[in-house]
Amino acid sequence: MKAIRVHQFGGPEVMKLEEVPTPQVGPGQVLVRIHAAGINPVDTYIRAGAYATKPILPYTPGKDGAGVVEAVGSGVQNVKVGERVYVGDCITGTYAEYALCEAAQVHRLPEKISFAQGAAVYVPYATAYRALFQRAKGVAGETILIHGATGGVGIAATQWARAAGFIIIGTGGTGEGRKLVKEQGAHHVLDHRAPDYLKQIMELTGGRGVDIILEMAAHTNLGKDLTVLAKDGRVAVIGSRGPVEVNPRDAMGRDAAILGMQLNNASPKDMAGIYAAIEAGLENGTLRPIVGKELPLAEAVEGHKKVMEPGAYGKIVLMP
Repeated sequence: MKAIRVHQFGGPEVMKLEEVPTPQVGPGQVLVRIHAAGINPVDTYIRAGAYATKPILPYTPGKDGAGVVEAVGSGVQNVKVGERVYVGDCITGTYAEYALCEAAQVHRLPEKISFAQGAAVYVPYATAYRALFQRAKGVAGETILIHGATGGVGIAATQWARAAGFIIIGTGGTGEGRKLVKEQGAHHVLDHRAPDYLKQIMELTGGRGVDIILEMAAHTNLGKDLTVLAKDGRVAVIGSRGPVEVNPRDAMGRDAAILGMQLNNASPKDMAGIYAAIEAGLENGTLRPIVGKELPLAEAVEGHKKVMEPGAYGKIVLMP
């Protein structure tokens, strides 16, 4: 089978399209024929060797994917050969024609959700849910700022928050992106490149500030985030590309909390709740994955460049 392989950590160019053996299923495992693989910013951090945990080289990138079950090992009961599924992480990586998964990592994909959309489910929606509900403990009626709402996680967070009864302020760096965020349910959408956008946030909240901030770029925004929080406000840090300087007094005066998170820290109980919520949301139409661009598998290098560009729009998907 064809797969993207990484033999050394580095820039996007270290990814190479190669021919490798197709994995064989063992007990409790599922082989999925991948029709679409999702690219996430975390994939770029791992590839660069900048993530907290590093895979053993060489490896195939990718945690998100969707396709059809090709084979199942003994003891697998949750899916059958021929079923449409999405992948929530896997053993061998999804940037390939086939991916080997543990049975618990494979979930049925509703017929109304395309494979490309299915590849936009796991990391974005699970991350957004964990940040909003499990880490920030968000509740209906609170005001939330989704800082960088145009990418995969931002769109997912907007849909989760609208369905749960939050007042949503989303930000985006492009007109096209801001239009998308508005369409997905944000009550207010601001340009975070505008010099007065922090002032606009305070005006929208009557000077009170926001209860929750979901932050995709803490290396740029965290210090500013603390100045627009309401009392007892929380910042859930979803992404950061480096250090940032903050004034602790901005947190102290508000009894504010800065909450870090990584999806792979979620407990089995937490993940069970996330998967149940995703299943319900896909079925009832609350969750509508947005695909911004589809690329051939061979263009993974280009995909990794695009996912880190400002003004991200929906999910970038590779099509093996």
